[in-house]
Amino acid sequence: MSRAAEKSVSVRTSSTKTSLPRTIGRIALGAFLLFAGISHLTWSRAEFLAQVPSWVPLDRDAVVLLSGVTEVGLGGALVALPGRRITVGWLVAVFFVAVFPGNIAQFVTRTDAFGLDSDRARGIRLLFQPLLVVWALWSAGVLHRGRR
Repeated sequence: MSRAAEKSVSVRTSSTKTSLPRTIGRIALGAFLLFAGISHLTWSRAEFLAQVPSWVPLDRDAVVLLSGVTEVGLGGALVALPGRRITVGWLVAVFFVAVFPGNIAQFVTRTDAFGLDSDRARGIRLLFQPLLVVWALWSAGVLHRGRR
């Protein structure tokens, strides 16, 4: 093998490596998304319907179903596609940003769902959304990319 080919192989190999904590974090986040997505589609559908803001110009049930299917897909991809983790990590982060207005609407309209029955509880929930974005980016290796 030529020296250039060896360099190419080592670069490709090093770009696919990740740490054990990141791998555990990515799989845990994937499992969380799978669970949340399945719950959107089944036993918690009514709770999720209550969280869809009235200003969303789509059928509320369609929004819940689409977000559930999206969560199942993203969660499955985090678990099953480690070679695509950077792309999937970005997609998960974008998803968490996209649903944040719904969390804000739940706070503003004081909608009770999932035990979030006070302004304090809903406010604390809002603080966790940026942490989910960071978790997605960190566990997928996006925040680590470029470091040696």
